[in-house]
Amino acid sequence: MMELLTKEKIREIIAKRAAKEFKDGDVVTLGIGLPTEVTKYVPKSYNIMFQSENGVLGVGKNQDKDNIDPRVINAGGGYVKTVKGACFYDSQMAFILMRGGHIDATVLGALQVDEEGNLANWSIPGKFTPGMGGAMDLVVGAKKVIVVMEHTSKGEIKIVKKCNLPLTASKEVNLIITEKCVFRVIPETSETKGGLLLEEINPMFSIDDIKRTTGADFIVAENLLKMEI
Repeated sequence: MMELLTKEKIREIIAKRAAKEFKDGDVVTLGIGLPTEVTKYVPKSYNIMFQSENGVLGVGKNQDKDNIDPRVINAGGGYVKTVKGACFYDSQMAFILMRGGHIDATVLGALQVDEEGNLANWSIPGKFTPGMGGAMDLVVGAKKVIVVMEHTSKGEIKIVKKCNLPLTASKEVNLIITEKCVFRVIPETSETKGGLLLEEINPMFSIDDIKRTTGADFIVAENLLKMEI
């Protein structure tokens, strides 16, 4: 089935589903890459303030290539516009917002996620990495942590039983969204075992497809829903 989905379509499916997790009035921080695509699918009626960890609250669309203002960039170095009510501040204030629990949701990519909600998204041993950036602060400080990523990478499984790459944070992920499905991470308590709950599935795939390409155990929701594709 995978060959029927282009790279662009995969990104669209994931970003469109992630945008459904926001509420009107939310303050949201997006990671670089695929997470930035989410802004395309937020309802226009929603007043969402997107925050960039380099010091912008109220990030808008990308700037027009023919009319660039190099002073306004996002954390990934892209030239962006701002929305009404936007403000600028230094890195210290940006991290106060993230660490202080003022971010309603963050959307990040991942190298690995496991069934406990552990996240590895910044380093592969032996390969160059520019650093963790603000990912650790975001994942710990945000009220909701949403991981968006392709289900596998070059055939390698990314949703695993236990992360073996350097962790960004432990047991902080709430939701995992791929082009194949949506998993909710159920925290372990004295009354609940915890683990991954398959809540939605792309109708192009079967539960067996999900099992073959997922390294972690999971249970299937009684009211399993179909993802919008």
